[in-house]
Amino acid sequence: MKTMQIYAFDMNCVGHINHGLWTHPRDRSVHYTDLDYWTEFAATAERGKLDGIFLADIVGVYDVYKGSPAPVIGAAAQIPVNDPLIPISAMAYVTKHLGFGVTVNTTYEPPFLLARRMSTLDHLTKGRIGWNIVTGYLDSAARSMGFDRLPDHDARYDAAEEYLEIVYKLWEGSWDDDAVLRDKAGGVYADPSKVRTFRHDGKYYRMEGMHLSEPSPQRTPLLFQAGASARGQDFAARHAECVFLAGPTPRVVRPIVDALRAKAAEFGRGADALKILSLITVVVGRTERQAQEKLEDYRRHASVEASLAHYSASVGIDFSKYGLDDVIDQNSTNANQSALAAITKQAAKPVTKREIIDQMVLGSRMKPIVGAPEQIADHLQTWIEEGDIDGFNLARTVAPESLRDFVDLVVPVLQERGLFKADYAEGPLRRKLFGGGNGRLPAAHPAARFRR
Repeated sequence: MKTMQIYAFDMNCVGHINHGLWTHPRDRSVHYTDLDYWTEFAATAERGKLDGIFLADIVGVYDVYKGSPAPVIGAAAQIPVNDPLIPISAMAYVTKHLGFGVTVNTTYEPPFLLARRMSTLDHLTKGRIGWNIVTGYLDSAARSMGFDRLPDHDARYDAAEEYLEIVYKLWEGSWDDDAVLRDKAGGVYADPSKVRTFRHDGKYYRMEGMHLSEPSPQRTPLLFQAGASARGQDFAARHAECVFLAGPTPRVVRPIVDALRAKAAEFGRGADALKILSLITVVVGRTERQAQEKLEDYRRHASVEASLAHYSASVGIDFSKYGLDDVIDQNSTNANQSALAAITKQAAKPVTKREIIDQMVLGSRMKPIVGAPEQIADHLQTWIEEGDIDGFNLARTVAPESLRDFVDLVVPVLQERGLFKADYAEGPLRRKLFGGGNGRLPAAHPAARFRR
């Protein structure tokens, strides 16, 4: 039985996935603007030997539902939202092993600057940084960045392919491994003959320059990706090392997992080149009864309205225009293709708005796993075995107690069963997750061809 990987899934905002729970009297997420909030969060995650913290992000607002951002502003549904990269240095300072996956959008961030920012974080974290590659799905973000609308779905991925070629050239090829001398006696910090400029003249990007940062421990950060559409799967199988999926059951997720691993093998990377993570929400108590009581307590604070507003923007459909028993039948939008497919063409039967609401137990469309620690461990083990996944992104409910509960109650059971590590491996994040090597991308990865 393989040991699972677990990440604490969060966002630099008040309300992330399970909307409305910030109103719970024990929730502290309104303190997301305080550095102590993030350092305590990181310390708890490392105490539980979690592999990392995965920080989501958006650059836009959810304004599809009722044609207005008002519902999400009032409910604090991912707005206000701050930059996810800023707290990482502080969280890294109070931890030694915890990894950090951070979302940055290729559609709006210049590749030259992103490359330097990630190298800086890789240096400061001593090789514990990862990049979640996204291309965006909100028209509101496009308008905020000066575009009339979001580029078409597949065109965004085409541009991202080119984007990655640029950052690979900068991270992997601009500086030789032995370029940095630090020769104080000779007054030479780096050998100019071993630092080179790259030129790129493509369909979407033009640039000419050398990487401004000296080589960091991993060079290229650990690469995360969360696209489950056909185009997204192709992109993930070619580039990603960790893939983030969301699905209600292992049976639903397994075909996507199999397809991703097969595609990675086709690209010459091998089926084991991917670590695949599933989104989960957990409500755990010392007993099943305590867990159910906690669920009911949380549920009184959940916001279905905010969840509908979030979901409307995700799939590009205004759910306020549907009656409770109307079937959701729109087949194509320019938003999140996999989220839309889950309730339309991939659904076993027509899905109504009422059925979507029934899934929103804690203010999100993902039903929580509820029970005593042993029951939670059973459920996670089933996911690993039947879904052939490698681990989980653990969404918060009431912060910080939901993470503390998981660390104190569930992690020890997983460790006793040999399903979760007893301690961290040494070295950079990539080495911790994949074992062996020096923390650099393997030779089979497409970035390796840009090395000197």
